[in-house]
Amino acid sequence: MRPKIVVVGSSNTDLVVKLPRLPQPGETIIGGTFSMASGGKGGNQAVAAARAGGDVTFIARVGDDHFGRQAIEGYKNDRVDVKSIGVSPGASSGIALIFVDEFGENCIGVASGANNEFSPSDLERASDTLTSADILLLQFEIPLPTVEAAIQTASEAGVRVILNPAPARNLDPELYKLLSVITPNEIETEILTGIHVSDDASIAYAAASLLDRGVSAVIITLGARGAFLAEAGKSEFIPAFKVIPVDTTAAGDVFSGALAVSLGENSSVSDAVRFASAAAALSVTRPGAQPSAPRRDEIEHLLRNG
Repeated sequence: MRPKIVVVGSSNTDLVVKLPRLPQPGETIIGGTFSMASGGKGGNQAVAAARAGGDVTFIARVGDDHFGRQAIEGYKNDRVDVKSIGVSPGASSGIALIFVDEFGENCIGVASGANNEFSPSDLERASDTLTSADILLLQFEIPLPTVEAAIQTASEAGVRVILNPAPARNLDPELYKLLSVITPNEIETEILTGIHVSDDASIAYAAASLLDRGVSAVIITLGARGAFLAEAGKSEFIPAFKVIPVDTTAAGDVFSGALAVSLGENSSVSDAVRFASAAAALSVTRPGAQPSAPRRDEIEHLLRNG
């Protein structure tokens, strides 16, 4: 059976311009190519988890507009259950404006729209779905009270909770104890811990700081270097797969979605990180956010063949 993954988070439409380099403040760069795709950290993670083999339900909110309807159809096409996606008649759907340079690096600006109207009452309407999941996966692109309510509700029902703390925000300190896994990147780690991440020692120190708050496992993603995993009494660096990046926009989201599936299949955290790393590596070789998420057979092929 496929693990039941519930993703609570944002749904956006990504408007992407590819440029030779990222513009500086006040600078206009001509000559880029344009594309549009469904995105948002929640949506990206839901699609990534579904393609990686999960039975996924997405709890979110979109506007009553073309972008929202198009996003919902896209989720359906990836076999994501959309029954818990609410529609806000008076708000636009979320929009992300993304610049991507020739090396695959990006900068992003987001107009949250209906995501800002995602409230704890939306979770109450989907409580049966939320409390019957194997894994709950969340991020910080929706209102913090909704994130905190989801963590509390899932934890009380015995559901394992993965938090991708992006963009980084301060969480109620008591809720760290309810997290099975937290997955910050280097910048998010610094914001959460106040520790400057610059070398192996500072990475380990920052991870230990998060463990001290009560999190069961800390995974600090390190881009092309891989990831650092810390659990009680042990830690390790897990190298990334070597690929040539095209677009890194959704790499962290693909990592999180695939991680949720592997943990839902009762893999060890270490094995789950390797599975997620393979998915993320494949994603950066392709343009777009949700379109870049790989299928299960592709992930398994990379794991077998490196």
